[in-house]
Amino acid sequence: MAEKIAVLGAGSWGSVLANLLDENGNDVRLWSNNPDQVAELNEKHTNEHYVHDFKYSESLKAYTDLTAALDGVAAILFVVPTGAIRIVAQQVKAVLQSTDNQPIIIHASKGLELNTHKRLSEVLSEEIPADSRQAVVVLSGPSHAEEVAKRDITLITAASADNAAAKFVQQLFMNDYFRIYTNNDVIGVELGAALKNIIALGAGALHGLGYGDDAKAALMTRGLAEISRLGVALGAQPLTFIGLSGVGDLIVTATSVHSRNWRAGNELGQGQSLKSVIDTMGMVIEGIPSTKAAYELAQQQGIEMPITEAIYDVLYNEADIKKVIPQLMQREGKPEIQ
Repeated sequence: MAEKIAVLGAGSWGSVLANLLDENGNDVRLWSNNPDQVAELNEKHTNEHYVHDFKYSESLKAYTDLTAALDGVAAILFVVPTGAIRIVAQQVKAVLQSTDNQPIIIHASKGLELNTHKRLSEVLSEEIPADSRQAVVVLSGPSHAEEVAKRDITLITAASADNAAAKFVQQLFMNDYFRIYTNNDVIGVELGAALKNIIALGAGALHGLGYGDDAKAALMTRGLAEISRLGVALGAQPLTFIGLSGVGDLIVTATSVHSRNWRAGNELGQGQSLKSVIDTMGMVIEGIPSTKAAYELAQQQGIEMPITEAIYDVLYNEADIKKVIPQLMQREGKPEIQ
């Protein structure tokens, strides 16, 4: 059955997911606060700044008017940067409270809110009260917009405390190249999504410094140990971190040139300044604020995360990236499983 869906955020991931939902037969409204981008999507059916050489469905409509985009929708998919989630959610709340509509809320963003360290489903639940919505569902896993646009095979997870809502989202997105699994571990899925971006920065930096596959494998493995340690301390299920939203997302983000976080780390490893990397990327590098949030959260929880600490020192304390690696290697010996 076709559904009316609003997708908020017309970056690479948001626009490609909107296109997929349109191809699945839904009435999709793609919202952006950039009038030029909306005009390009509606008139040329392209989004060149984010996804090169890709033609969007002609039936996909883009909006700058949030009220019009949300009119009568069954679900709202947030795909805006982490730093904008709360602000956009407040705008959505204002629209929904003027109607009797109660849509399912979905988000496909990956990060932790700075200062509060809250997961994005927590932010959405705070800002959009229960009487204005149904359940909140998290959509996450190993996925690049560029590959989904080419209809490459992709498998991800829909996580919610409400199993019926997770199944609704599963059916909404699934087709012959995009497969969704359900999961009830919202904490684990969201933390895996946010924290793997930190490890991807490190993996890119190793590549930029000229290290080989052994070093990258070591970083990813021990990075996953850190992610799991913090996640379990915060209530996540351990097995989530060996699933799609854990090791799956870590692999794709820490090994691919499609990953902004990997590319940013690679440029840092090659000697570029953090400011230069941010200025030239042209898109949000979620791993940078996530590193700060995770570092502070780990300090509060008393969780040991040496790789995250090292990357934090490079990003926020101007530590020499060439010196932090031997410092990590020369730490006191420990058991692997602890």
